[in-house]
Amino acid sequence: MTGSILNAAGIVLGGIAGLTVQKQLSAAIQNYLKIALGAAALFIGLRLTWLNVNGSFTQVAKQTVIIFLALILGRLVGRLLRLQKLSNRIGQPAREQIARASAGNKPAWSDGFNTVTLLFCAAPLAVIGATQDGLSGNILPLAIKTVMDALAAMSFAAMFGWSAALAGLPVFAWQGTLTLLCSQFAQPLLAQHGLLDPVNATAGMLLVYVAVVILEVRRVELADYLPALAIAPLLAWLWQ
Repeated sequence: MTGSILNAAGIVLGGIAGLTVQKQLSAAIQNYLKIALGAAALFIGLRLTWLNVNGSFTQVAKQTVIIFLALILGRLVGRLLRLQKLSNRIGQPAREQIARASAGNKPAWSDGFNTVTLLFCAAPLAVIGATQDGLSGNILPLAIKTVMDALAAMSFAAMFGWSAALAGLPVFAWQGTLTLLCSQFAQPLLAQHGLLDPVNATAGMLLVYVAVVILEVRRVELADYLPALAIAPLLAWLWQ
């Protein structure tokens, strides 16, 4: 659960920085950080996919087909389950609270805590990062989320106070639980059948989508693609 601990610590430190530093980051610095985070997500995602696609030309072609089929079917399943709409619905009250706080209305302590917790926990990168941490010990996706959440916590702390920093606790509980479940149950099962590579390679492509969103290249409904993480090993098992 190293990634979740890092993420929670980043939120707490970001909240503290937002309370103690009077001046917010300039637009130029924020834009630079956005580009750097997007580039990092793109590099990590492509590298993760590359490292988990191997073998002869035929095997690589087969694995590539499995990855893209998993993404296509994952999106179909996600849309049927309305995952992105659910994510948007969860985030809507948070956005309304932020709008009220930005307008100068003083929020209650619980409003700030709930708002920041919902936004950080509902992010698709939380699921991608936590599963990667649990399946392979790869904390890099959550490291990217840590920087993003820390920067956001700085702004939220200025609006909501200490409650923004304390949101690190439920984030740790949520992501840590996912990581623990993956490491204790999913990882041994997938490793036994040689199915970890398809999951990791698909997670890498999802990180590429994360980079597209961060860099604002185009709008991607990330939550709808999350079922691809479960579909990829299933396809690989059926195609053995």
